[in-house]
Amino acid sequence: MNKTTLSHPISILPHDIDFMGHVNNANYLKWVQEAVIAHWQKFAPKEAVAAHLWIALKHEITYRRPAFLDDNVVAEVVLKKVHGARAFYETVIQRGEEVLAEITSSWCCVDADTHRPTRIAREISDMFFGKADK
Repeated sequence: MNKTTLSHPISILPHDIDFMGHVNNANYLKWVQEAVIAHWQKFAPKEAVAAHLWIALKHEITYRRPAFLDDNVVAEVVLKKVHGARAFYETVIQRGEEVLAEITSSWCCVDADTHRPTRIAREISDMFFGKADK
């Protein structure tokens, strides 16, 4: 079980609003990327953050309700699994208790210098999950 979840506040800007008067669905991808990166930066050691970058491989989004300009929105981020160079996240975007979208995503870890895929070291993964939970 993951020990590290992050509540990431989301700012809705006027240019996020589409012709229908709510946040354009494309913005959810940007929010997920910001939230996942913030999760990594908060919980991983500084050396690991400096040495690794994350590339999105896949997003699956289920939209539940629209978001609007003055909404107070938060992305709840959970790292579900690490396998080699890949990490699997679940993100729920909420307005209060109301779920706006649910996202599952997979990411590839790359070396910050070479930009080649690189495995996450077991000791770093253990920081998120603990040794007994793997």
